[in-house]
Amino acid sequence: MSSSTHHITSDKILLAVAGSLFLLTLLTAGVHFLELPQPWSIIAAMTIAVMKGSLVAMFFMGLYWDKRFNSMLLIASLAFFGLLVGYSLLDTLFRRIVIPGF
Repeated sequence: MSSSTHHITSDKILLAVAGSLFLLTLLTAGVHFLELPQPWSIIAAMTIAVMKGSLVAMFFMGLYWDKRFNSMLLIASLAFFGLLVGYSLLDTLFRRIVIPGF
């Protein structure tokens, strides 16, 4: 595909993705009402959120039909964002508790 042409996504695909997003949203609400133990509820919610974000990036943003370089840029930016959040958590999770003086 040359760089001057654009992919036109069919209504059928867009409606299927929208339906999938709606079902995943219902699944997110269902997982909330299951009241899973603490680490598993967050893991389940984040897994569903990643699936929904991947659908949006691939089909609504057109990365599925775009050049692979753009997908690599998206993945690299998400990886660097994960590193930023990870280092911030390392800093806040392992701090000493400071008791302010009066």
